[in-house]
Amino acid sequence: MKKRSLLDRLAGSVPLADDYDYEDELPRREPVRARDSLAQNVPLATLHEDEPSEGQLPVDVYQTATEIVIRTFVAGVRPDDLNVSISRDMVVIDGSRDEREQLADSDYFTRELFWGTFSRTILLPQEVDVDLASAAAKDGLLNIVLPKLDKTRQTKLKIKAS
Repeated sequence: MKKRSLLDRLAGSVPLADDYDYEDELPRREPVRARDSLAQNVPLATLHEDEPSEGQLPVDVYQTATEIVIRTFVAGVRPDDLNVSISRDMVVIDGSRDEREQLADSDYFTRELFWGTFSRTILLPQEVDVDLASAAAKDGLLNIVLPKLDKTRQTKLKIKAS
């Protein structure tokens, strides 16, 4: 049995015909991941054809002193195809992005854009005032501004005499 040299072990080279002294030096096969299909130009849809394909929307969520702000890219989505539902502690954004032209899969060299329905549920770190919330889209970027509820604010009620 032949022992691998230090240089071979450091470089990670594995000769195919050699026998090894140690089991931990045996070459290992990496499982095929869905991400690897992009490098091989295999459409992801062919890997999981039975599963419904719904995309998840990437978001940025941050706070200022008085607001919670959510930003996400919705380029290619018509305003009629976008829904934003807000409760005091949660925001749900869903919609769909439809392809304008239909091309055969064989005509594509690379296909990475997501088309179809998407959704995202965001649990808020603090309660917000739903009635004062606003949303605006510009240049494909959706900004949702949610004013924080001020739990320390107090008000005095006047009592009416009847």
